[in-house]
Amino acid sequence: MTFESRHRRFLAEINVIPLVDVVLVLLVIFMVTAPMLYRGMDIKLPTSATNTIKPEMRTVLTIEKDQRLYLDKDPVGVAQLEQKLKVLKRDHPDVSLYLRADRDVPYGVVVQVMDGVKKAGIEKIGMVTEPIGPERVGAPEIPRLPPRKN
Repeated sequence: MTFESRHRRFLAEINVIPLVDVVLVLLVIFMVTAPMLYRGMDIKLPTSATNTIKPEMRTVLTIEKDQRLYLDKDPVGVAQLEQKLKVLKRDHPDVSLYLRADRDVPYGVVVQVMDGVKKAGIEKIGMVTEPIGPERVGAPEIPRLPPRKN
């Protein structure tokens, strides 16, 4: 008995294999149940012969700081812009255009590009901006005028 107690060592490390097993089981459970949590209400939609909602063609027109133009991700010149937009309008009559311009681009360039968009016949145009809020910490604030007193 004294011989056995001298050669026996105590294990001072934590066995992490059961912990890993439990974590993997929990991961599988969450992966299976997460898509079920996002479900909406179960309803039966009526059927119709015609689809009333048409998918919309969305295109992004980008003006970089150095005044280079990109239609989606393809570079395009100012002279070619109107022709490419006319072809796009002919192929997709319900096209929507989103204009992204760098804040340092001169105003005249933006007006010139918007004029080309209007000449191409595209009426749905939106301007992409960044929101002002707490996520924009370093942005300069726009000075506000005090309310007028009558």
